[in-house]
Amino acid sequence: MKKVTVFTKNNCMQCKMTKKFLTAHNVAFEEKNINTNPEYVDYLKDQGFHAVPVVEITGEDSIAGFRPDALKQLAV
Repeated sequence: MKKVTVFTKNNCMQCKMTKKFLTAHNVAFEEKNINTNPEYVDYLKDQGFHAVPVVEITGEDSIAGFRPDALKQLAV
C-alpha cells in the first residue's frame, strides 16, 4: 500500500477539502501541519512548492492544491 502524506495549514479550505475527499474515499493518510511544525515549510520549498495542500504519494509525483481528478487515482 502506498504511503500518503498531506501537508496542510490551519484555516485552509483547500486543505480541508483534500482531507475530506481522501477520508470519503477511504484513503489512509498522514497529516503534517506547517503551523504546528514549521520545519515542513523548508522541506516543501526545497521540493519546489510554495502553497499547501501538497499530497505526497510514495513512488509517484506529488499533487499540489485540491485536485479531485488526481486524488481519484488513490481511491482505486
